[in-house]
Amino acid sequence: MSLQLGDVAPDFTADTTHGAISFHQWKGDAWAVLFSHPKDFTPVCTTELGAAAKLKPEFDKRNVKIIGLSVDSVPSHVQWEGDIKDVTGQQVNFPMIGDADRKVSLLYGMIHPNASETMTVRSVYVIGPDHKLKLTLTYPASTGRNFDEILRVVDSLQLTAKFQVSTPADWKDGQDVIIVPAVSDEDARKKFPKGFVAKKPYLRVTPQPNK
Repeated sequence: MSLQLGDVAPDFTADTTHGAISFHQWKGDAWAVLFSHPKDFTPVCTTELGAAAKLKPEFDKRNVKIIGLSVDSVPSHVQWEGDIKDVTGQQVNFPMIGDADRKVSLLYGMIHPNASETMTVRSVYVIGPDHKLKLTLTYPASTGRNFDEILRVVDSLQLTAKFQVSTPADWKDGQDVIIVPAVSDEDARKKFPKGFVAKKPYLRVTPQPNK
């Protein structure tokens, strides 16, 4: 199954380190970041889960629930959490899905046979309050993810969902944003009272409206 932006993220039931969940019910009307790691007790994954745990308070501030997954069992995840704390100093503070039967992995297309027929790739799915897929990222097993970048993307997605703006390259929360071309100059003056600078007729920059 190939998931595309705007699709409803498939619902599922699964056992996790925090108990059994029904995904849509667990997520509720929050945002969610679902991310897979290839296998328990592997080096890159150990560092990633520590990084995610450290940033969980920042995700919480943004009403974002985070949840991990691999094709190993819940008891394996629980055992591995001790290693993660030893290595990174972070206690895993979010649920990890046990997907030994690969039900969720196959539902979301997390297994890429040309990369590995047995392990999930490093997939990231950002899902909005409407359960629709807002962003996907896929990394190979050998490359660890930048969770600060995932947090930055969430900031952009939440901002652009609320206001008629886009975010430029390398944007960070608090920096200037771009007014979308569909908004006329006349409407832009009403919608963005802080004003804007037209660097080109199609490129109008304004201070971040919710700051």
